[in-house]
Amino acid sequence: MSRLQLALNVPDIDQAVAFYTKLFATEPNKRKPGYANFAIADPPLKLVLFENVGSGSRLNHLGVEVLSTDEVAAHQARLTGEGVATVEENGTCCFAKQDKVWVDGPDGSWEIYTVLADSDTFGMSSPHVDDAGDSLFCASVPEAEARCG
Repeated sequence: MSRLQLALNVPDIDQAVAFYTKLFATEPNKRKPGYANFAIADPPLKLVLFENVGSGSRLNHLGVEVLSTDEVAAHQARLTGEGVATVEENGTCCFAKQDKVWVDGPDGSWEIYTVLADSDTFGMSSPHVDDAGDSLFCASVPEAEARCG
């Protein structure tokens, strides 16, 4: 089953986790300093929270989580065939080993990804950036985690 991913910048991770736990009646799937994600069954949603005090935007990025690397590759081939530029980015990100592809829409970045395994570290900063030129990931977590890799 694929599901939509919504990644948000939040000013206080503890308050955000408490609120979204109540809103979706589910506990976080993964919780680390400055980071949380929820695997919500109804509606099918992967909600990712990045503590990012002072962020100018509530939205960090959007994505689609799929079940396998083959599905990521199929989406990449389909998008490339439609003339949409893709950026492949595999490795550790958001406390998980992932295979993914990025695309830039007219209103921001989207990722299509699969999680291969959990990780104890956040991972490397993404070279893929949003329109403001800000890094989408490691800048959104505490300084100690941002030095990962």
